[in-house]
Amino acid sequence: MTRHESREQAFLILFAQNFGNEPADAVIEAAEEARQVKLSDFARALVDGVYEHKAELDGKISAHSANWNVDRISRVALTAMRLAAFELMFLPDIPVSVSINEAVEIAKRYGGEEDASFLNGVLGGLSREPGAICAKTDDGSDA
Repeated sequence: MTRHESREQAFLILFAQNFGNEPADAVIEAAEEARQVKLSDFARALVDGVYEHKAELDGKISAHSANWNVDRISRVALTAMRLAAFELMFLPDIPVSVSINEAVEIAKRYGGEEDASFLNGVLGGLSREPGAICAKTDDGSDA
């Protein structure tokens, strides 16, 4: 399974989780039973990471969402931004441009063009914030 497919799996789990208070494990188990698919290790790491750091991610997203509270952001855009923000902040092996582009593509597929452009602007701001992202260059190597 490609990382793109894994991100999409993680997005779908996290998106579903937005509609209830179930823990990630319960949503993953239900999805695996219903769709008879196994979540990839990378998708699982993304889901667990976003779940664990949700408050911190939402704080960064809110800080870069010019006068938008996370409660006002579409669920598609917010879920995609959480995924990308987690990658930017905690996964130094993934290039900045890849994290942002993947989130934009997910937003285009599941949301709308407005979601994608809004998300791109917020994540671009986050990526330029000194110390906000883990130390890496755009090719994913340590800075």
